Amino acid sequence: MALPTLVALLFTTAPYGRHARAGWGLMLPARLAWLAMESPAVLVFAGVYAAGPHRAEAAPLALLALWQAHYLYRSLLYPALLRPGGRMPLGVASLAVGFNVLNGGINARWISSIATYPPGWLTGPRFLAGAALFLGGLALHAGSDRTLRRLRAPGETGYRIPRGGAFDLVSCPNYLGEIVQWVGWAVASWSPAGAAFALYTVANLLPRAVSHHAWYRRRFPDYPPRRRALVPFVL
Repeated sequence: MALPTLVALLFTTAPYGRHARAGWGLMLPARLAWLAMESPAVLVFAGVYAAGPHRAEAAPLALLALWQAHYLYRSLLYPALLRPGGRMPLGVASLAVGFNVLNGGINARWISSIATYPPGWLTGPRFLAGAALFLGGLALHAGSDRTLRRLRAPGETGYRIPRGGAFDLVSCPNYLGEIVQWVGWAVASWSPAGAAFALYTVANLLPRAVSHHAWYRRRFPDYPPRRRALVPFVL
């Protein structure tokens, strides 16, 4: 799925957020859309995980905690903090629901049913490195979201140039953080399901970061010229 997604998004920017536009059918309130499309990653993952024979083992439980930390943020906290008034096409939310059902199911099945993690996995280099990447990426992701929310005062509309922290290097550190998270998940879980998810995350977020970067440059003549879209000093 990653290759057709990458190609499609390089030519058509998903129509929500700053790229929202008419002609995409029924629109949902953004808060409701985020809740609806991210919740399956919490619920389906938990249900499939609970049915697995390894569900009570230490390594799968630690991986469960990492997964749920991200998706509880995305499905509950992030929508609650959004400013009211945003809209998202039902079609976009529906595609995300389908992906999260599939992706949550295969990753949960891998860690609770298929993989057999040996004793000491949680102190081994793969889990420690992967967990560090995951938690560092989550901190970058959530911190960047917070910076974006604080750009506007209550009641203020419009956009400003975000500055400070990782925003001095790239236009979309929130997307970079999410990519780092799922690379970390792939390493910590050491699974083809995790690797597939990391690859798909790049295919989904890289084109959107490029679109965001181009949007900033069109809108703000004084946009920092050395800032990159997603990868510091590179892209």
